[in-house]
Order: sequence, then structure tokens, then C-alpha cells
Amino acid sequence: MGAYAQGATYLVEGGTTFALNALVQRAQPTDTVRVRGKLSGPTIVVDRSLVLIGEEAEIVGDRSGSVIEVNASKVIIQGFRISGTGRSSIEDHAGIKVTNGTDVHILNNTFDSCFFGVLINGCRSAWVKGNVLRGNSNEEVQEGNAIHIWKGDGVRIDSNLCLGHRDGIYLEFVGNSLIRGNQVRGNARYGLHFMFSNNDDYSGNWFEMNGAGVAVMYSKQIGMLGNTFKQNRGASAYGLLLKEINDAVIQDNVFLDNTTGMLVDGCNRVHAANNQFRSNGWALRLFSNSTGCRFEGNVFTGNTFDMSTNGELMLNDLTGNYWDRYSGYDLDRDGRGDTPYRPLGLFSLLVERMPYAVVFSRSLFVSLLDQAERLIPTLSPEAMKDDRPLMRPPRVDG
Repeated sequence: MGAYAQGATYLVEGGTTFALNALVQRAQPTDTVRVRGKLSGPTIVVDRSLVLIGEEAEIVGDRSGSVIEVNASKVIIQGFRISGTGRSSIEDHAGIKVTNGTDVHILNNTFDSCFFGVLINGCRSAWVKGNVLRGNSNEEVQEGNAIHIWKGDGVRIDSNLCLGHRDGIYLEFVGNSLIRGNQVRGNARYGLHFMFSNNDDYSGNWFEMNGAGVAVMYSKQIGMLGNTFKQNRGASAYGLLLKEINDAVIQDNVFLDNTTGMLVDGCNRVHAANNQFRSNGWALRLFSNSTGCRFEGNVFTGNTFDMSTNGELMLNDLTGNYWDRYSGYDLDRDGRGDTPYRPLGLFSLLVERMPYAVVFSRSLFVSLLDQAERLIPTLSPEAMKDDRPLMRPPRVDG
């Protein structure tokens, strides 16, 4: 921030947004405007490089459009409580809306019941950090997204809290970016939804109780490391959906108590390692149109189904994972089972084809069928097995 703040400093204390707009129009690039108290009125337009600092400041829009619009580069907006956006099915009104800027920083603000919280279009090097964004609806048609970025590069989305919107974080055509340390909970559709966004890293985020978890689509060179996917439940819900993803690393994540932990559909060369799948309905659904994917060092415990698939083709590799249902032996004491483990049960294959059959999942007869399928596979793809399963789960530091 100090690199931007090279000009004069001005102070606005309460009143209407007309006064702040007038001051912005008089200010020179690199000036700083400090705001105290509550301002209300129409949209504030920032069309030059400025630093806007809120000091216990609140800005309430007139519900006709966005609260703050930025059409400039090298802008910082920090420390405001923002509310009062318009709502429209045609226009995207936001607490802060940024268009075609570079080096725009949105830091430590609170957004209350805004249609979109932060909406950034066509920007490079934007930084959205430390914001709290609270929506007020569980119906996705009534809410925009907490953080929405379209066509960006070098974006950082860091340590935000996103609650009660349609999507917590939405990215489209966003490359070379970092999304880390965000808490994303209770959103009506996805906690995180991104498409056509390459060379991005997602680390240390927490996605809990969202409508369908996280959807990753039509992208390549993706890293998802150290995230938690928890209690994303529903008939079509999952912790993480990978749809037509190429060359991804999914590592050190926790999938806990989701309807489906991870679903892999039409992906190539996904490397999933050292993840924990605990107490999910389906831990892993690996569709037969995926190729060259490798699963190793993962831990599967307490899931209703460890795996399922929708076809007979298996062009992926399972190796050295821990399965709590494995009952083999380790005569050479190398820590790996001497006989393969087949994670597919007959019933999991049946449910993939007939979802309503899941109501019989706890019956003794189903358990016997699953055991028989693992011992003498008749429907499972021959290659869908872990030849060297771990006898004990790997140690997790911390």
C-alpha cells in the first residue's frame, strides 16, 4: 500500500456518497482518501489510481447498482463495511466492481447482503484478501457470487470468508493465480467453481456445507493442495468434481463426510496422492473415460463405498493406498499387502447403475455379495485393483 500512497491525504467524515465522489474527481493519482463514519447514496466511481481507507467506515448504496465501481489501475480499497447493492437478473451489481484494471487490491472489507460481493472483470494482478462476504439466501437464483472473477491473470484470493451466496468463489478464464486460506461455507451452489482457468494453485482452503462442493472444469495444470472438503451433501453433491481436467496434482487434502468425496470424469493425468477420504458416502468415483490418473498414498476409512465406476475400461493406476477394509497379509513385513485389494464391490457397481438401490446398503446379503465380488471378481474391471495396498495408514504430520 505504501508504494501507492505518494500523494496528498484527504478525509471524509460521514454524509452522502456525493461528497466522496466529488473528492475522488478532484484527487490526483496516488492520493489517499480516508473515510470515517457512515456514507450513503449512489455509486462511488473510482477512475484513477487512489487509496481509499475506511476507518470504522460504512458505505450503504442506494440499491440501484454497485456500491463502488473501479475503472482504473493501482487502486486500494481497505477497511470498509459495504451494503446496499442493487439486485438484477440482467446486470451484475456488486459491493465492489472492478473493470479492466491492474494491481487492484481489495483488502479487509466486510460485505453485508450484497448481490455480488467482489466482481472483477478483465484484470491483472488483483489481490482480494481478508474480506468477509455474507449473503442472505440459500436460493442460488436470489444471490450472486461472493467473489467472482472473469478473465484475469496473476490473481490472488487470500484468507477470505465467503458465506451464503450462490458460489463462494467463481473463476472463469483466470490463469496463473493463487487461491489460498479461504473459508467457504454454506453457499447454495458451489463453494468454488472454476472453468477454463489454467496454471492455478488452490491451497489451504476450507469448503464446508456447500450445495455441491467444488467443481473444477475444462482446465489444465491445476494444483489443489492441503484443502478440506467437508459435509457437502445432497443427491448430486460431492466434495470435489474434476470434469475434463488435464495434468492436475490433488495432494494432502481431506474429504470428510461428503455424499461423494471426489468424482473424476473425463480427466487425464491426474495425480492424487496422500489425501484422506473419511466417512463419505462414496469416497472416489472414477469414471471409465478418465485415463492416466494415478492414486497413491491415499487413506480410505469409514466410507460407505471406497470406489465406484461407470464402465469396464480402467486405464488408471491405484498403488500403495490404505484401505480399512483390506484383510490381506504382509509376510515379508515391508508394510504392503502381499495380495491385491479390489475396492469395487458388486453393490457399488449396482448403485452406480441404479442409484435407488442404495437403500439396501446395510443389509447382510449385500455385504456377502461385495465380499464375493472382491474374492472372485466378475463385474469389476480387471485393472481396478491396488496390487500393493498399505497395511497401515501413512503418518500425517501435525
